Amino acid sequence: MKKVIVTALAAACLTLGFGVGYAAKAKGPGVSLVTGKPAKEAGLAALQEALRLAEDGSWELIGVARVYYLSGDKAAGQALLDKVLSNGPKPSDWQRIGQLYVEAGETAKAEEFFQKVLDANPKDDSGQAEIGAWYIRAGQREKGEALLAKAFARNPDEFWHYMRMAEAFFDLGAK
Repeated sequence: MKKVIVTALAAACLTLGFGVGYAAKAKGPGVSLVTGKPAKEAGLAALQEALRLAEDGSWELIGVARVYYLSGDKAAGQALLDKVLSNGPKPSDWQRIGQLYVEAGETAKAEEFFQKVLDANPKDDSGQAEIGAWYIRAGQREKGEALLAKAFARNPDEFWHYMRMAEAFFDLGAK
């Protein structure tokens, strides 16, 4: 009887130990990762943890790439974008990459990715409205209005189409 109790107790302790160890390993470091570090070092530490957590998620990798790219490390950002692009990207990935290039002021690259979105989803009125608004902000009003017209033809009562159009004419958002 004692042997059974001791064996059961040992198994329970072992299971508890594995559970505690797994929980400690699975938890991120949180704000302690950056506490007391200079801003750039803290930002890089946070970015590395975000990259670890991103695994192979395309939107997550694009998010990390965005921070690298816009903070001045374009090579690291582009390497992550290339990783996403080599893994069968979806139109939503191209849209996000286009937005990154908009924020970076790289209009030709942005337009290339937006065109891929439009070609892949010719009936996506939300994409047409967003990209149309960008064209207006980028000084290509005719192209922008043509895309917005397509979006409204498909969905004339869509709240967000009107919002995108308003934002464009007030020049709000990334150029």
